[in-house]
Amino acid sequence: QLQLVESGGGSVQAGDSLRLSCTSSDRTFGRSAAGWFRQIPGKEREFVATVAWSGDPVWYSDSVKGRFTISRDNAKNIVELQMTNLKPEDTGVYYCAAGAGYTRPSNYQFWGRGTQVTVSS
Repeated sequence: QLQLVESGGGSVQAGDSLRLSCTSSDRTFGRSAAGWFRQIPGKEREFVATVAWSGDPVWYSDSVKGRFTISRDNAKNIVELQMTNLKPEDTGVYYCAAGAGYTRPSNYQFWGRGTQVTVSS
């Protein structure tokens, strides 16, 4: 069972930046696509960004394109999400996932527990 651990969430002001990290002790993480999703209470989990196992290609939701950057370092077993120009609508619990990739949550077999991001106006 591949275990994922997110870190880097917090409370910031609109326009600020945050970097989220997702790590695993399992080397198979480096052979899986990885994605970031977010969720707020009462809503479905929303796709944010994904990266292939090799680091390319990457995809972003329209709402974060141009502001967020996903990257990975397989030597360190880490996937990161650099978030800039944050907006209040970016608020939510951010989850890291590993699996087949693309934008649907059902394509990912393994999930972290999430990290809270709160953006105030």
